[in-house]
This record gives sequence, C-alpha cells and structure tokens, in this order.
Amino acid sequence: MSDRETSGAIDDTAALWAARVDRGPLSNDEQSALDAWLDADPRRLGAYARARAIDLRLDQARVFGADLAEFQEQEKAGPSRRGLIGVGATAAAGVGVAAVLLRDKLGPLTDYRTRKGEIRVVPLADGSDLTLNTASEVTVRYSQAQRDIRLINGEALFNVAKNPERPFVVQIDDMLVRAIGTSFTVGRRDDGSLRVLVREGVVEVSRTGGEHAPVRLVANTRLIAAAGVPPRAAAIPPAEVTRDLAWREGMIAFEDTSLAEAAAEFARFSDTRIVIEDPEVSSRTVSGLFSANNPIGFANAVALSLDLTITADAREVRLGQAAPPHQTS
Repeated sequence: MSDRETSGAIDDTAALWAARVDRGPLSNDEQSALDAWLDADPRRLGAYARARAIDLRLDQARVFGADLAEFQEQEKAGPSRRGLIGVGATAAAGVGVAAVLLRDKLGPLTDYRTRKGEIRVVPLADGSDLTLNTASEVTVRYSQAQRDIRLINGEALFNVAKNPERPFVVQIDDMLVRAIGTSFTVGRRDDGSLRVLVREGVVEVSRTGGEHAPVRLVANTRLIAAAGVPPRAAAIPPAEVTRDLAWREGMIAFEDTSLAEAAAEFARFSDTRIVIEDPEVSSRTVSGLFSANNPIGFANAVALSLDLTITADAREVRLGQAAPPHQTS
C-alpha cells in the first residue's frame, strides 16, 4: 500500500493555506512552513495556485456585486459534462497558467542581507529604498495590492515611495508596521525588544494577533515593543533621531552613554570585543561620534579622556582603572 498523499488531501491543505494567506501576512514560521510544504511535492504548487485563484474569483464576486451564494454553488457543482471534454489535454497547461498567475499576484521573493560591520543600500522596484544595518536580513515581495517586507534579523531604514493604493508593510515577528509614504527604521535589539523609529511621515504599528490596539506614530517618535506588554511610544528630539541613524554613514553616535552600553553597541559591528570588568568603569559615560568598525580607536580615545588603562589585541580590547599614583613618604 502506498503512503503517497492523495490529490484530495493536497487540495484540502492547499485550501487551508489559501484561506490563511487571504487573512493577512504570514508569520516567519508560517511562511517557512508554507514554503516547505510547497517544495515537498510538485503537485502542491498547482493545488495551491488553484485555491488562490478561487479566492481571487470570490474577491471579484464581492467587488462586482455578484451573488456570492450562487458563485459558491457553482464551485460545489464542479465542471459540467461538456466542460470535461478536453480536460486531459489541457490540465498540465492549466496548472502552469495558475502557477504563473499566482507568481504574478504574489511577486518574486527576494532576500537581502549584510555581514557584521557591513551597511547596504538596496533600491526597490517602486522607487522606495531600504538600508540594511550590520548583520541584518530582509525578504521583499511585491504584489499588485501590497508591498511586503519581512525583517528577519537586525535593523533596516525604509524610505517609502508614496502609493496610497499599495501599502508598504514591514513585518518582524508578530509586529506589523504599515506605511504609505514615509521614512522609518525597524529593528530587533539583543534583549529581544522590537523598535520602530519614524523620521518622516506617519506609520501604524499593530500586532498580528490583535491583542493590542494599533498605534500611530508620527515623525520623531520611537516605539519599543516587548513580548507580553503593550508597545510604548515616545516623542524624541530630532537630534536624537539623527544620532540613532548615524549607522547609515558607518558611525556610532553616543550622548552620555555608559561604557557598558557603548561596548554592546560596538559588538554589533565588530568581532573585536570591548571588555570592561570594573563596574565603576563600565558606568562612566561617553559622548561623541565614532567609527563603527574601529572599537580599538574608540577604546584609545576613551582611555585618554577618562584616564583608563588599555590592553588590546586582534580579538579584544580591555579597559580598566588606572593605578593610583605612587606616594612617597
């Protein structure tokens, strides 16, 4: 007895996936599961394409005022006797056309990423562009109705071309950031928190589960979202926005930032670690603009200005208290 999946079972699963996609953007795990399901059997793409085509016909029925109940009855009734004539000769072509229509509707999925210490500007087909920060990854998929971006890792700045009929949506984990024409960043920090910074325009931030009401953010606003708690939004000075975006030029800007926080920020850009074991030293603050890929240069400047000791090699640089001056009797 064969364990091969039946066509009916494939059609049932395809219908479930089509219904899920119709409700809104998939999560990262859901997209991976769908891709894996489609890749596992060549029959599944055709079944999924047919299911999505039915969804499109339903949409058309709603838009043009057709009797939805009548349409559904036609779908249940199946093909007429006359309609079965020639099916064998055209079935393969029909699946191919359905797959092409599905591809055209969803658009190709494109992946962009950066290595640690790398900054990359990516122009997009609609006139928008995105700038990837260090060690970041996004996928881009444009459809006729929406521009979908998934931030997999790291942080990115989005400059969005205005198109009210085609929303620009960035998803990271279960958070959705929707814009029409604006400039904003989305990123994940080492503590797992998600952050949105709006430089221009207005964006709306929501959760896929709908447990919190959507939040509208205007220019010079930062939102921080952590698991299980409502997102927190606060206005910030334009100068702070500029400091937060210094990474676009390969720089890091600090303003009364503790050395511990500065060391953690440099670790995002370089494999050379800044090690500070003394709590008193790590709590001291620093201000200034520094090259993101030069932690040793930063440590030398800090040691000189704060009277600290420094030892460095290719893998790490250590900062510590300077020994007190020797007193003679």
